[in-house]
Amino acid sequence: MPYRAIKRGFSSFFSHKKKAKINNMAKKKKENQSPTSDASQVEVPKKVLSPAKKVDKQTVVSVLEGIATLLELKGENPFKSRAYRTAARVIDSLAEELDDLVAQGRLKGIKGIGEGIGEKITQLITTGSLPYYEELKKEFPASLLEILEIPGVGPKRAKILYEELGIKDIDSLEKACKEHRIAVLAGFGPKSEENILLGISQFRSFAAYHRYGDLINIVEELLDYLKKNPSIVHVHVAGSFRRGKEIVKDLDFICTSGTPQAVMDYFVRFPQVSRIVNHGETKSTVLLEKGISCDLRVVPDEDYAYALLHFTGSKEHNVALRQRAIAQGKKLSEWGLFRVSRAQERETAEGESEDNPQLVQPFESKIPCRSEKDIYASLGLAYIPPELRENMGEIEAAEKNEIPRLVEWEDIRGVFHCHTTESDGRSSLEEMAKAAMDMGLEYLGIADHSKSSFQANGLSEERVYAQVEKIKNMNARWKNFRLLSGIECDILKEGKLDFPDSLLKELDYVVASLHAGFSSDEDDNTQRLIKAMENPYVTMLGHPTGRLLLVRKPYPVNMDKVIDCAAKTGCWIELNAQPMRLDMDWRLWKTARDKGVKCVINPDAHHFKEIAFFKIGVNIARKGWLRKEDVINCLPLKEVIQALQIKGRKKKGLNS
Repeated sequence: MPYRAIKRGFSSFFSHKKKAKINNMAKKKKENQSPTSDASQVEVPKKVLSPAKKVDKQTVVSVLEGIATLLELKGENPFKSRAYRTAARVIDSLAEELDDLVAQGRLKGIKGIGEGIGEKITQLITTGSLPYYEELKKEFPASLLEILEIPGVGPKRAKILYEELGIKDIDSLEKACKEHRIAVLAGFGPKSEENILLGISQFRSFAAYHRYGDLINIVEELLDYLKKNPSIVHVHVAGSFRRGKEIVKDLDFICTSGTPQAVMDYFVRFPQVSRIVNHGETKSTVLLEKGISCDLRVVPDEDYAYALLHFTGSKEHNVALRQRAIAQGKKLSEWGLFRVSRAQERETAEGESEDNPQLVQPFESKIPCRSEKDIYASLGLAYIPPELRENMGEIEAAEKNEIPRLVEWEDIRGVFHCHTTESDGRSSLEEMAKAAMDMGLEYLGIADHSKSSFQANGLSEERVYAQVEKIKNMNARWKNFRLLSGIECDILKEGKLDFPDSLLKELDYVVASLHAGFSSDEDDNTQRLIKAMENPYVTMLGHPTGRLLLVRKPYPVNMDKVIDCAAKTGCWIELNAQPMRLDMDWRLWKTARDKGVKCVINPDAHHFKEIAFFKIGVNIARKGWLRKEDVINCLPLKEVIQALQIKGRKKKGLNS
């Protein structure tokens, strides 16, 4: 799925919140929480739903991008398809309501939206459909568009494959590769076949899963929809989504109601249901428009806490809890926590042993628990936040009352690693600064791409110095906010950096990232990262494994050695909160934390709205057992400046 589609899945995270709102977020969540539900950092913010028939901005952007792709498949003038993609980006970045712009006739005055495209957008908004788009779609098999999901097969290549070999779906593409019919085509070769087959394999292995970021909108919309039903008393999302997993297979919701059948009837009428798989009395399963399976279970109010705990999982966590319950003479299930004793059902017959299991049946008495916290307490455990429920040491920690106070959204005081229009960003320096201040942040680190990232309009040395000077002048305007001058510096072959030390030392901070030339050799990749981290002017390592969730697996790298190097050199490691990355993986953070490595949660924002990606990063940090004190950008501005200086660099920009 295109990056912009991922970003749109975070619409509720993008609204600019005043500082007072951010500071009161935790309080509001607690006030809105049901008495049987324990707080989780993965709670989804509420959003007002649009009418079912209304065409929203997300739909308009998808249609414009779809038209651009179809025009490329047709071989139309590239300027034409580019115009539609430009319009899609412009619409996607608008802060105003699209309906208002159309109603007031102001759409055509926006730069990047020509008269013809503006008329089509107006038609789509006002009528709910666009015949031009529907006619374009009829010119190609729908399955052909699925080929575009395979890495390395763009519209131009798909057009060649369709016209030359009649390939119109993934199966026929795979067959042609295996028969070596693609390598002989102009612009292809044996390596192309190899890469396409690898891409098909990855696509199929990922097909059953969804990125957490893709699901945020639909989860919050379904929650809002269910909460509007007055017969539903409590409702909560459960499963891996509640645990904050970066990849989710399906969605689970738990609710309570005195009229379960009516709730089931209401649930299957949710506007985004594409197919009803099962319509039961207390459980129904539907397939949503995003292609994800979704279950809703209705349970009695007295069983809500048990069901929420059980269906939140993980399976391994639940098994460990049940084993603990058994050891205490108890039984735990989604229906309750029970004390179990053996009671005689009939008198022992003459000559029979009392130990005969056929003679006795367990007697169960339910232990009343109104919340998950009560259940854990009844098992002799401190409350375990959902993010930690993976059976990775959390039960042992809870037994010793050593569950840490995990980092929260409200702890973040600023972020680094943000791009502007100087490289491949879509918002200006001024827009990024304003958005950060509106969010209540104290500082924002700019890190545009370095010169070797030519595809991202990387900055030359002269442009870096010019940006540093501009940031210095902008900082003179503010008392309680600071822009930090940085760069995302490419790690080149053998760990060499894209800029000389003479430039790097003039910056407030440096993010070193590997963007190209990934090796299939683990040692080679590892040594490149380590060499970069050993440079005294490198502040932090960016997205260390290079993964793109459900698109590209991490390049081979020995993260144990990378973490050890970070601990030795004091180089911070980034938790890249861009929804397709979420890198470094949460499974590695507890080890890194215990070795003294500091985390920096960065949004890798390319638009002012994406600064809010840091909230997703916080969820991943929580899964990694990170506390406020483990995350550098929980420090206020003054202490961040001190932390940068302590790292042994002469940071001239920070003293200006």
